[in-house]
Amino acid sequence: MIGLDTNVLVRYITQDDPIQSEMANALFESLSTGLEAYVTVVSLVELVWVLSSCYDSSKAEISNVLESLMHTKYIIIQDADIVWKALRNFKEGKADFPDCLIKHTSFNAGCSSVVTFDVKAARDSGMNLIGSERIK
Repeated sequence: MIGLDTNVLVRYITQDDPIQSEMANALFESLSTGLEAYVTVVSLVELVWVLSSCYDSSKAEISNVLESLMHTKYIIIQDADIVWKALRNFKEGKADFPDCLIKHTSFNAGCSSVVTFDVKAARDSGMNLIGSERIK
């Protein structure tokens, strides 16, 4: 198994650099020969940021990319069950993907709530805003 850095994922998905994209394509093709690739949640968060900030990808496009990676047979996603919950939350709501991932990772660890100073995160992801709600 090999680990994939965010920039390899970006080159494969965007196909924006002829040389690096070709190398990423060859790597992904080699996965079908039995080699597996590991993607961390950090790389997923970075990927979402790059796609939204640098490529103006929509929420639907980003969701499709993440789902495609999650469904790829030879790609192992760190904490896949948590990522699926975060992705579902992201697709169905207004929260951004990192906030959804923070929430679901915290709940999976046994936290009763997630507190934040971020008004948007509290409103959109179901976190608790410090100072406005009772912390459980």
